[in-house]
Amino acid sequence: MSGLDELIKDCSRRQQKGLHFIMSSILIWALILCIHLTDMTIEAKNLFTFCCSAVLFPLAWMLSKMLHIDFEGKGNPLSKAGILFSVNQMLYILIAMWVYAAVPSKMLMVYAMIFGAHLMPFSWLYQSKSYLVFSIIVPFAALIVGLFYAPWVLAAMMMGIEIIFTFCLFRECKKMGYYQSNQ
Repeated sequence: MSGLDELIKDCSRRQQKGLHFIMSSILIWALILCIHLTDMTIEAKNLFTFCCSAVLFPLAWMLSKMLHIDFEGKGNPLSKAGILFSVNQMLYILIAMWVYAAVPSKMLMVYAMIFGAHLMPFSWLYQSKSYLVFSIIVPFAALIVGLFYAPWVLAAMMMGIEIIFTFCLFRECKKMGYYQSNQ
């Protein structure tokens, strides 16, 4: 096994394939669902949707402590790649901000598509088929549901997808011996 393969395996094991971030996203999509079930204006709903993202890192950090996951991955240079993959999404959020002003009723759809697409590089970092599959399914499902249904339906779908994704990642981690039930 090459040095790069060892670093990838170490990063995947120590960070349990980013399970804590995906679990956190369940709560975020639940918050977004609650927002979109209110009678606020679409502009207000979209603004609060953006605000929901602010809790991702604190939630993921708390879950990492509860699940004994190495949040920072210190000592593995590939952890910096994971940060880069995450921060890269912030650049694409500019597209959602434009949609916020231009076509507010479709902002959540674009937001969900960006979220899903940003998962693809993690399929390499964590050697995860789940990340690859969901990085393809989410943008297409968000596009279809977002075009034909109300934003709250899309938020509910995203929450459901994140629950399934979490289960798939948990299975991957357990299969690889990363998650031990005695933690």
